[in-house]
This record gives sequence, structure tokens and C-alpha cells, in this order.
Amino acid sequence: MPETAQQYIQRILGHVEGHDAIKVQRATAAKLKKLIQGLTPKELKWKPEPGKWSTAEIVAHLADVEIVASWRMRSVLGANGTTIQPFDQDAWASVFQYGKRDANHSLEVFRVLRENNLAMLKALPRESWDNYGMHAERGKETIAHLARMFAGHDTNHILQVERIAAQLKTARQESALRKKKRK
Repeated sequence: MPETAQQYIQRILGHVEGHDAIKVQRATAAKLKKLIQGLTPKELKWKPEPGKWSTAEIVAHLADVEIVASWRMRSVLGANGTTIQPFDQDAWASVFQYGKRDANHSLEVFRVLRENNLAMLKALPRESWDNYGMHAERGKETIAHLARMFAGHDTNHILQVERIAAQLKTARQESALRKKKRK
């Protein structure tokens, strides 16, 4: 059963409870870079199970979500109370062929867009953090809430990439043991 909008919000915000959302966002690109360093193109495209995304797909998703973040925050800042449109991440993954994207290129796109968004947030006057939009599925979302949601979203996907990296490491070790036993 798919999670409700409220369950999604709670899960995503749970990832950043007690953490500074801006610091989390600032660290994401470097964490991703470290996680994907040394992975082969085949490993970057490896899926942990059918229906799950590969590391390359996750990084492509994060790059596209940073475009969404940029647009949503700027829309809210430009027109307080504006409607925030949802998007279908699976449709985007299919249409924009996340599985064929180069993870390092996606990471660079993400990094540049994220730096731009963080610079915009840093320059905001305090009162602008209360500007809000009305998300069609999740309701009222202030700039402060959006910043926390994007930080939690980052953490959610970092954890996924860490799990995939751990699975790949285990598979490599098992393969090396099998090769060693055959000799």
C-alpha cells in the first residue's frame, strides 16, 4: 500500500530531525561524490532488485529534483500562497531515461544547481522563510519547510545509495572469494 502524503512528510522530515537543513543540503553533493567514486559504469547502473532504482538513476533523480526545488522556492518567493504542482518521479525517470544517464554528469548538474539554490536561500531575509505555497497533495509548505523536505529527501537517497554500495561491496568480496577458491 503506497504511503499517504502525511506519511511521506513524516518519513522525509524524520531523516533530518535535529539537523540543520542547510548544512545537510550543503553536504549532499560531497557525500554522493564519495559514494560513487570508484564504481564502474556497470555498478552505477546495477539495481538492488526489480522495480528499484540504481545509483545512477537516484543521482539523476536528485539532479532533476533540484530543478523542482529551484522552481518551487522561487515561485513561492515570487507569489506567496501560489500553488505548488506535484510531479510523477517514475514518469520522469522513464521519459528522461535516468537509467542511461551518466552518474558523474548528473552529480555535477546536481552540485551546480544545489549551490545556486543554497546561495539564494542564504540571501533571503528572515521573513521570507515564512512565504508559502499550497502543494496540491501535501498542503501548505513554507520556504523553511521546503528546505527541510529537500534536506530529508537528500538523506533518504543518500541512505539508498549507501545500501546499494554496501551490497556491491559484499558482491565484490564474494566474487573474489569464489575466484580464489577456484585457483
